[in-house]
Amino acid sequence: MESEVSRRTFIQQVGATLAAAPLMASRAHGQSPSDIVNVAMIGTGSRGASLLESLAEASHARVVALCDLDPERLQKAAHMVETRNAVTTHDDYRKLLETKDVDAVVIATTDHWHTPLALAAILAGKDVYVEKPCSHNIHEANLLVKCAKEHGRCVQHGTQRRSSAVDIAGVRAIQEGLIGEVFVAKAINHQLREKIGKAPEEPPPTGVDYDKWIGPAPQRAFTQNRWHYNWHWFWEYGGGDLVNDGIHQLDEAIWGLGLDLQYPQAIVTSGGQLWYDDDHETPDTQMIVFEYPGKQIMYEMRLWADYKMEGHDNGTVFYGTKGKMEIGRKGAIATTVDGKVIEVKPEDYGVQAEDIINNFTTAVRQGDPSILNSPIERGAVSTNLCHLGNIGVRCGGIKLAYDPKTEAITGESHAQASQLIRREYRKGYELPYTG
Repeated sequence: MESEVSRRTFIQQVGATLAAAPLMASRAHGQSPSDIVNVAMIGTGSRGASLLESLAEASHARVVALCDLDPERLQKAAHMVETRNAVTTHDDYRKLLETKDVDAVVIATTDHWHTPLALAAILAGKDVYVEKPCSHNIHEANLLVKCAKEHGRCVQHGTQRRSSAVDIAGVRAIQEGLIGEVFVAKAINHQLREKIGKAPEEPPPTGVDYDKWIGPAPQRAFTQNRWHYNWHWFWEYGGGDLVNDGIHQLDEAIWGLGLDLQYPQAIVTSGGQLWYDDDHETPDTQMIVFEYPGKQIMYEMRLWADYKMEGHDNGTVFYGTKGKMEIGRKGAIATTVDGKVIEVKPEDYGVQAEDIINNFTTAVRQGDPSILNSPIERGAVSTNLCHLGNIGVRCGGIKLAYDPKTEAITGESHAQASQLIRREYRKGYELPYTG
């Protein structure tokens, strides 16, 4: 749930100074990179504030510009950054992208703005960190991959578990055979997401351009439930907790089973609202099976209780011929078939990892997308599997298949499902890149 942003003092400013030539120019002319990546942040809410703290602690980053449509959040974020260095503020992302000294853009807005902003930033010559999910729909994710590749930009996806030393060690232990041959993984998302009630229509907050906030989505009257955080539970802006939180567990399952960049041959979906009786549009319960040749991923989500499933509220369990591996907030724990419990530690597997922000700024400084732990190519597949799971549930719980080459869905109710591959964009908010 959303919490008040901490105003704790940022750590001492990094001692390095900017090189004489800007970073982007050094990349273009093959010179050694600057020590500092100048970063702009679009979206300064709860996730944005957390990323600002990570950027303050990063070795080679400096936040130089902020953008948000909520003036209160924007002012609060500016105060946080100003304890370290001067920062410009904007309520129009287009003005921000015109800023010459911005090397990279971090996007932490509502989901339905992720791809439009990321595409605009790439076209403006910026590298991009985009929060998960990278897109509001399948077509957007595919466009983002294509655009990033065409323009040679570093685009990091916000699935940060791939930059966790514990998670890296856990996956390495699986792939080195600690639990034998692994066929199945279960992605668990189990927590209490409180009911939100039914909010009446009312005027937007003072100073907020709500038309811009709605952006490409259909015009709607303002309600508090279609605003901060609760927008996650409306299909026009988000995709429920599958893309909000479950994507982390699902991405880890894909990674651990060695299925990066692969789509399943079939997806079986079930779910809906068993508990919610309010403004929520998205499910409170989902069970999805992703079927691959010789392997299977199961996703289980329940948002109406806070007890643990297999010891986890959020985690991923891998099942092998010699035991199982649980990777989650408790760490990476293997249990063998004879009951032996093994805690997997990074040092035992030679793992030394940068966090996701430092990994991103390293790639930007070196102009090398191959360094990224969560490159957009991988992030797009994980995002699209979430979209496909949601599409199946929205179509009544169906079995479907997806062909990434043709961007086509086949199977039960395929005509209805195919309509959800992309969206219609409101006039004035069309995508800046169409491939």
